[in-house]
Amino acid sequence: MKIDLHNLTIKSAHQHLIDGDFSARELTESYIAEIEKKNPEINAYLEVFEDALIQADEADKKIKDGSATELTGIPIAIKDNILIKGHIASTASKMLENYTATYDAFVIEKLKEAGAVLIGRTNMDEFAMGASTENSAFGATKNPHDTSRVPGGSSGGSAAAVAMDGALLAFGSDTGGSIRQPAGFCGVVGLKPTYGAVSRRGVMAMGSSLDQIGPFGKTVEDAKILFDIIKGYDPKDSTSVKNTIDLSPRDTSERMTIGVPEDFVYVDGVDEDVKENFKKTLKKLEEAGHTIKKISLPYLKYSLTAYYIIMPAEASTNLARHDGVRYGTHIDGENLLADYMKTRGQWFGKEVRRRIMLGTYVLSAGYYDAYYNKATAVRELIREDFNKVFKSVDCVAMPTSPTPAFKIGEKSNDPLRMYLADVFTVSANITGMPAISVPSGFADRDGKQLPISFQIIAPNFSEDLLFKLGKDIEI
Repeated sequence: MKIDLHNLTIKSAHQHLIDGDFSARELTESYIAEIEKKNPEINAYLEVFEDALIQADEADKKIKDGSATELTGIPIAIKDNILIKGHIASTASKMLENYTATYDAFVIEKLKEAGAVLIGRTNMDEFAMGASTENSAFGATKNPHDTSRVPGGSSGGSAAAVAMDGALLAFGSDTGGSIRQPAGFCGVVGLKPTYGAVSRRGVMAMGSSLDQIGPFGKTVEDAKILFDIIKGYDPKDSTSVKNTIDLSPRDTSERMTIGVPEDFVYVDGVDEDVKENFKKTLKKLEEAGHTIKKISLPYLKYSLTAYYIIMPAEASTNLARHDGVRYGTHIDGENLLADYMKTRGQWFGKEVRRRIMLGTYVLSAGYYDAYYNKATAVRELIREDFNKVFKSVDCVAMPTSPTPAFKIGEKSNDPLRMYLADVFTVSANITGMPAISVPSGFADRDGKQLPISFQIIAPNFSEDLLFKLGKDIEI
């Protein structure tokens, strides 16, 4: 049978594999053919793995002997900062262009146990620093809905891979919206789990108190299936949390109360199509029986400012290890300091250097208390805001992004404008709470239909609330 890649889900693909309508090899070959056709223009993939078909053959053996799981034989794309043993993990940087992972990330272990096919590694903003995937050392990724526009970032390659039918599913990392924003721009579902619900072992750290690995899928159900596979305690990760199911602060219900911070959403700078779509989606949820409630989050407006102090500070610390001696490409200088300066000056991209300098500055003597300590104090105030609100509402709703996908090059020379793309997403990372982006409509731009998405934030370890509500939003 001809494989309809565009409409496949995990469950339908699994059923076809079990029924023998097509094999895992044939499914993988179909995705590889689609990648070969579209990737030269989209640039979602940095590499398609040579052993992808070998993995598919192994999956077919499991399907035949009855040991297959729901994910066996399902092709999945992996962001280039997640380690897969024996494969390059470059974080889209010349610094690590030839670095080969020596072990599997926790989530990769889970995927291999389930029999998934790891089809390739996807493009991203270098070291996950960006909101457009224009900062890759290997060229920008383009949005499959309009190739003159960005796919979002930093996990833009993963989102574009799913949107262009180059993989059924993908994984990314989310530090300030890096799963949800590209999911929104590319019209797919993206989940940022609760901090600690999914092990960070094996993902190259950018902001250690902010990073989370999460899935991309075409449906909320697919995101849920993937999350259920990768969640769980990892004793090798000090930030991993035990017994997360028991930590959910409330029971899920069919009818929910959804809080909307109207004074934060309906403001200048948010695209009119985005506002209109947000209102229509709230109405749709009301018609489904949910209650919409206006809420106040007084400190929410400071979340972007706090984030752009905390994140660079942690990034500058994490990237200190990439010095051309322990990790990365090395350039000889007259002495050790010259080695560092030449290596980092040549092999780190402009945005990475900018954030390292910002982070080093806010951590330096005389500025630590004025910037970093104040930002961490504000972080606690934002977390308290949400915790208070969650006593009267089940979830908080906001748009995923203030605009649809913007043009390639439109914001690349104006970092402040670029950073504002994260205004609705960073609060979930600041607080550690789970959030999901679900496609909710389209905006017409230059004759192209650009996706618009709706974002839901829930209390810690309440991903089930996101999935239930997300299914009521799906278009």
